[in-house]
Amino acid sequence: MRKLTLFVSGIALCAATTAFANDDLVSQMGNPSQWAIQTGDYKNQRFSQLDQINAGNVGDLQVAWTFSTGVLRGHEGSPLVIGDIMYVHTPFPNIVYALDLANDGKILWKYEPKQNPDVIPVMCCDTVNRGVAYAEGKIFLHQADTKVVALDAKTGEVVWEVQNGDPTIGETNTATVLPVKDKVIVGISGGEFGVRGSVTAYDMSTGELVWRGYSMGPDSDILFDPEKTTHLGKPVGADSGTNTWEGDQWKIGGGTTWGWYSVDLEENLMYYGSGNPSTWNPAQRPGDNRWSMTIFARDIDTGVAKWVYQMTPHDEWDYDGINEMILTEQTVDGEMRKLLTHFDRNGLGYTLDRVSGELLVAEKYDPAVNWTTGVDMDPGSDTYGRPAVVAQYSTEQNGEDVNSTGICPAALGSKDQQPAAYSPKTETFYVPTNHVCMDYEPFRVSYTAGQPYVGATLAMYPAPDSHGGMGNFIAWDNLKGEIKWSIPEQFSVWSGALATAGDIVFYGTLEGYLKAISAETGEELYKFKTPSGIIGNVMTYEHGGKQYVAILSGVGGWAGIGLAAGLTNPNDGLGAVGGYAALSDYTALGGQMTVFALPD
Repeated sequence: MRKLTLFVSGIALCAATTAFANDDLVSQMGNPSQWAIQTGDYKNQRFSQLDQINAGNVGDLQVAWTFSTGVLRGHEGSPLVIGDIMYVHTPFPNIVYALDLANDGKILWKYEPKQNPDVIPVMCCDTVNRGVAYAEGKIFLHQADTKVVALDAKTGEVVWEVQNGDPTIGETNTATVLPVKDKVIVGISGGEFGVRGSVTAYDMSTGELVWRGYSMGPDSDILFDPEKTTHLGKPVGADSGTNTWEGDQWKIGGGTTWGWYSVDLEENLMYYGSGNPSTWNPAQRPGDNRWSMTIFARDIDTGVAKWVYQMTPHDEWDYDGINEMILTEQTVDGEMRKLLTHFDRNGLGYTLDRVSGELLVAEKYDPAVNWTTGVDMDPGSDTYGRPAVVAQYSTEQNGEDVNSTGICPAALGSKDQQPAAYSPKTETFYVPTNHVCMDYEPFRVSYTAGQPYVGATLAMYPAPDSHGGMGNFIAWDNLKGEIKWSIPEQFSVWSGALATAGDIVFYGTLEGYLKAISAETGEELYKFKTPSGIIGNVMTYEHGGKQYVAILSGVGGWAGIGLAAGLTNPNDGLGAVGGYAALSDYTALGGQMTVFALPD
């Protein structure tokens, strides 16, 4: 095990590491015929160089083959393809299949963990899992019960396993993992149960713990150097993870880390976001509640944070900051910059310099957003980087047991975890979005380990005075902070997008359609209705000289929790059941992968 010693008095850090670039995974990601990581690459661009399927012929796509996962509930994430093998995962109980692409998808092996079903009611918003990861001949699975398992990629045999959290206090997992260098980095879910968020690095070969960085707490817990870790260019100072909390509230402070992770190997940094503070009742946790709702840039080897940016201080609406960080290199004012673009749940699209953490753009990517008038972009201002809150929509100012109405976006955000895509060809981001507003009534709640710690009642509905639907699929300019074009959808777009060198963009809909559109104009070029609503992420690969596109369908997730869990009370699912009640008129439960190709 690599030893990490942290001395809080002036944080001096001594780390004996033998870190090295994971040449195997980097090589696999560099082969466009494969889909070697859930995010497409370390930059989270979800862009494929494959162009056999293109804007001129995508209308001829046909179903090539299908595979039933044998599991219902929401199917998020996507398959992986390494060589001749496709790896497919499921929601709880988190089965993993290895399919032989050279032999009609024959099942080479199947791993089915034996998990305690008591985990299911502790999972906030369906029993989803966002997929497995590959590196160094191993498949890595982070189960719902927080067990991290390394499987032999050829045989499915367990190489090592380690328990990352404790479901009895509400700690669960829904996310994939990040294999990078000699480590596997994992997060934790459970903000609605008062879990304190963290990211943890395990040794890829042995499963031994290397480092763990919490979202809030003492400097030694959050792995901050008070003089070197910066927020908007200034040192955070001592005790930044505790001094904006009242008493010991930070110990049950939320800030969970169930989203996506990206990497810049040149800078030796990994990027991710933290979620909402606990509870949802802002009156019970006065202060900025750092470092919930924050973008983190951490050193891969040590976990020490280089910079942070808190997007929504003292969150009053459950606007988790866990959505993906997409890394690009683009010209800003005549200078090539390393950028990070993030579409936050709060409805603002952020562009930052990913080396320094400088904030460059913060603009609304849904015109319905009304809780803020915008972010102070003046570096000389005392409120630099903070959003200006509109009093009418402030659940804190309106008070406990008061129903604040017409807040946009709803708690599930203008975008949830469903990842956007970026095309270097068009320098455009393609973003699946929610167009949903809410009523929000906070109430006093007490903490009991393992019990829900929410403290708010919600109702959700389509944004008023709009197209009548609950979603849009948009093209976004991250340098101008502007929508280039927008496609209205009847329901939220809860599927991850894919952009390709064939000048097309794919995404799925909650009714179950796979759609292909022009990367330039958004014109619809193809659609096909799969057996169930799509909340999975579109991927592509090439095998035997032929390009394929694959998608998991199986309605669920937060938006589809009513269908997935059989809920009927409109307030259930944290308000989503009522908002998406009409979804049952268009789709039903399922668990299937559909693979498309051009005809021979």
